[in-house]
Amino acid sequence: MKVLVINCGSSSLKYQLFDMNNEEVLSKGLVERIGIEGSRINHYKTGMDKIVIERDIPDHTAGIKLVLDALLHPEHGSLKSLNELSAIGHRVVHAGEKFAFSVKLTEEVINALRECVPLAPLHNPANIMGIEAVTKALPDIPQVGVFDTAFHQTMPKHAYIYGIPYEYYEKHGIRRYGFHGTSHFYVANRAAEILGKPVESLKIVTCHLGNGSSITAVKEGKSVDTTMGFTPLPGVLMGTRCGDIDPAIIPFLAKAEGKDVSEIDNILNKKSGIQGISGVSSDMRDIEEAMDKGNERAKLAYEVLAYGIRKQIGTYAAAMGGIDALVFTAGIGENDFGLRAHICAGLEFMGISVDPGKNDNMRGKEKIISQDGAKVAVMVVPTNEELVIARDTKRLYS
Repeated sequence: MKVLVINCGSSSLKYQLFDMNNEEVLSKGLVERIGIEGSRINHYKTGMDKIVIERDIPDHTAGIKLVLDALLHPEHGSLKSLNELSAIGHRVVHAGEKFAFSVKLTEEVINALRECVPLAPLHNPANIMGIEAVTKALPDIPQVGVFDTAFHQTMPKHAYIYGIPYEYYEKHGIRRYGFHGTSHFYVANRAAEILGKPVESLKIVTCHLGNGSSITAVKEGKSVDTTMGFTPLPGVLMGTRCGDIDPAIIPFLAKAEGKDVSEIDNILNKKSGIQGISGVSSDMRDIEEAMDKGNERAKLAYEVLAYGIRKQIGTYAAAMGGIDALVFTAGIGENDFGLRAHICAGLEFMGISVDPGKNDNMRGKEKIISQDGAKVAVMVVPTNEELVIARDTKRLYS
């Protein structure tokens, strides 16, 4: 069974082709700059060098056609015919309260996703464009939607309701939704497999740390709390997002700086976070290089990030009544061994203790990095959201 996984952004399209008989990735790639000058596709067939094709790609329909052409290419393709495709799985960012699980994509489901566009105006329209482009190119191949918010639908009401008039939840759906759900689901379950224990017996804190970051409390295999909220803006400090702030800052800044709400929203989402504090970059590699040169603002951004994550780990251990495993994943979590150690420093009272010999220079591999005999297993588990999507797609259509 071959499954194509698609993740559409507003001007990009990531894809992976899986053979689900052995969960092998046959091909993968990225279509860049859709609708923008200089568009191209970067295509990788497993075992071969990257192929770059520069071509005008005016819209997602053209992008999907280019992907299918690459997959069918006699030299660097992995399909002899589109009839080999059993199903297509899509990443969809926001499903609101409508879907707690992955679902087959029908016109009714797509209309429901359109209703969620106000909740994710930057993401859902692009996701829907990808679905429509595939439907146009491959009308007879079934499709599945896998939602970033679905894993967090198990949060209890007291964890997702905000302290504003309840009528705004009833009228507008304003509540904590959470994101990165497929990543948190995958690494929590994979951590349990590595530990040789059922996930239902564990209390796990998962730290998805990248340009966008979120932390989730996973109790007995279910998300019971997470740091992102109504949007992906709150929580810990991120590359360009502010994370948690006093909401009164927004009207104060609007008045003090003479800016409207949309301008403040742009500042909080695109000019804040690590970049805003440091004035250097949103990339942790640049921050650490600047720190080595004595840049105090870069050091401050680093400390704000580490402190916020450390504090959140303690918060979620308290919320779950304990912690059995702490898992780091995503670009920063998997690769920044120095930050991992710095986050865990001071958490020894909770049974969290990192072994420098296991952690130092350890990047992008599955590994337990805690001290032997430590009460809490500290782990690095590379995320694999595409595999989660492929598995759900297979499950619904096998």
